[in-house]
Amino acid sequence: MASPKGARVRLIAGHWRGRLLAFPPEPGLRPTPDRVRETLFNWLGPRLAGARCLDLFAGSGALGFEALSRGAASSTLVDTNSAVVTALRENRARLGCEAKVVASGALEFLAAQEAAAFDVIFLDPPFAAGLLVDALTIIRARRILVRTGLVYIESAAADGFELPPDLQWHRRSRAGNVAFGLAAPAS
Repeated sequence: MASPKGARVRLIAGHWRGRLLAFPPEPGLRPTPDRVRETLFNWLGPRLAGARCLDLFAGSGALGFEALSRGAASSTLVDTNSAVVTALRENRARLGCEAKVVASGALEFLAAQEAAAFDVIFLDPPFAAGLLVDALTIIRARRILVRTGLVYIESAAADGFELPPDLQWHRRSRAGNVAFGLAAPAS
């Protein structure tokens, strides 16, 4: 769905169902596929109502904006790329929402967070960047996820991502070359 200025992704459901998000054609920027987002948000269902969400490595912002569209109380979208941050702010204005857009590196953002800040955290870093383990390490060490929270993890299916011992899979699946799932703190 590319356009001369970049690319677009459609919000699937909720208040802004069918609205398009524009984002720049930056290398490595790969929005979560529609089929995967549909499954993810079906899994999350009523848990989104009033949730505080973090879309780390936001890119197109599809996960954070979709969460707001479906009833999340807040969504913080973090990205380090200035063109992406500009697009996120423009999409926020087009939707007329209160999403917080932060221009920061993901790991630096996490290092500055207080404990128990988020109910749902979306982790969808560039597959080749090797940032997934580092992000999870900081989230767990600083207890940024509430005790009953969930972390969405997306990786290349070929990577065979294994969770650290203090997290357990709540749900997981694969679609094409993408492996994805929701993880929760181990009981």
